Amino acid sequence: MALASVPKERAFAERRARDWNDLDTLVRVAEQRGPKGLSDEAVRRLPPLYRDVCGDLSRAQAARYSAPLVDHLQDLTARAHTVLYGASAGRPARERGAVPWLARFPLAVRRHRRAMALAAALFFVPFVIGLVMTIGKPELAFRIVPEAMLRPLTEAYQRGFDGGRSSADDTLMTGFYVNNNVGIALRCFALGIFGGLGSAFTLVQNGLFTGAVVGYVGSQGAGLNILTFIVGHSTFELGAIVIAGGAGLAMGWAVVSPGEKTRLGSLRAIAPDVVTIVCGAAVMLFVAALVEGFWSSSSVPMPVKLVVGVVLFVVVLGYLALAGREHERGNGRAP
Repeated sequence: MALASVPKERAFAERRARDWNDLDTLVRVAEQRGPKGLSDEAVRRLPPLYRDVCGDLSRAQAARYSAPLVDHLQDLTARAHTVLYGASAGRPARERGAVPWLARFPLAVRRHRRAMALAAALFFVPFVIGLVMTIGKPELAFRIVPEAMLRPLTEAYQRGFDGGRSSADDTLMTGFYVNNNVGIALRCFALGIFGGLGSAFTLVQNGLFTGAVVGYVGSQGAGLNILTFIVGHSTFELGAIVIAGGAGLAMGWAVVSPGEKTRLGSLRAIAPDVVTIVCGAAVMLFVAALVEGFWSSSSVPMPVKLVVGVVLFVVVLGYLALAGREHERGNGRAP
């Protein structure tokens, strides 16, 4: 490195030498005794001294001061950085305990557990109402679901799935399920920007619709068939819709009650969690479409489908409830 101006460099070093020495002293104490060996006053002084020396290093490099001076400042900033951020700062993210992607999704869901619980209530209470109502009075289903859609659907379930479906039909229906389910989940999420009301309405509407379909089909003697069909993929499909709706409610609440932040700031703060949740819900919907397209309509015996459906429910519920807990315990909070 070229020496630009000896007098200017000397003046610069003399003017800043006191802070550099102070930072060097604090770093030496921390290196010898550990960070806990620093007094409260030293802990308060360390960050501003570190920032100032980082600025000095930048100025020295820009002014092309001598190599010994730049090397000294580089060494000092590196040692101070290690003291401030710990020895793990230089290790790979995996070694520092960075949260794997598969754990980020359930952690984000659990951070918004109230919104998720509300979304579940907004979906499943209308679902039960629609189910009970149409089992008792099947004709009421036509006020919720178009008759032209409900009757062919019921006839299909009455035939059962002993014959299965062709592979071409499976592929076609899987594409339909992906588009349909993703559309519902996106509405549940995106309409949450209107203070959460859009998400709440969509959840109630779809819960009532789904309950009415199941109740009517059950009232026509095909209840076991429709249960056999939906048990494999419903955990992923309905779970994703509820979770996407919960993300919409959380986003709506961030708009309605931003606290000390601006509304835009509140949305920015919640954005990482919301993006993670929506991506996770999209993956669940994709899995649901695969199961629905290639498994639910297959001729696999009914007891096998029921057992697999229960196992999948337990696995998904356990994943959402437990995955990533070591990060919560390690940090005292969800990352």
